[in-house]
Amino acid sequence: MTLATKITASRLLAVPLLLYWLQSPTATEQWLALGIFLLAAGTDWLDGYVARRLNQVSDLGKFLDPLVDKLLVLAPLIALVELRVLPAWGVFLILARELAVAGWRVTPTLQAAGVPGANLWGKAKTGVQILAIALLLAPLPAPWPDIAQVSFWLAVVLTWVSGVVYLWPKSS
Repeated sequence: MTLATKITASRLLAVPLLLYWLQSPTATEQWLALGIFLLAAGTDWLDGYVARRLNQVSDLGKFLDPLVDKLLVLAPLIALVELRVLPAWGVFLILARELAVAGWRVTPTLQAAGVPGANLWGKAKTGVQILAIALLLAPLPAPWPDIAQVSFWLAVVLTWVSGVVYLWPKSS
């Protein structure tokens, strides 16, 4: 297992911690969850950098990285539904897009052609998702909860836009 893949796998370890601290969180546990989330989100950039820099791009890494990214985003969103911070249907919109793109990536035709990398829309989606989740996890006073909600809905919109751009047939 390469160093880049180990970094990716370490991001997966954040998910159970997030879920544990978000069961019935105190303000301290929310801050801990936020810290772990941001640290794990930062490793997403790091594993890609290490893989390219050390020439450690691997099939396992290409498979694990997007999967772990989705788990890191969806776990706190689902916990926030349980805490009644977010509506389930909003999180479902993100989940549905992520499953559609993940399913598309494993189609034999796309596998033969090579899976395209993240585009500008995908990077914007990820950035806004991370921002929204961070704001939603942080126990901040008004007006921050409202800003967090707006960020979440912006993330939903960007998630769908990036999904349409990714799945829309490209003319050759």
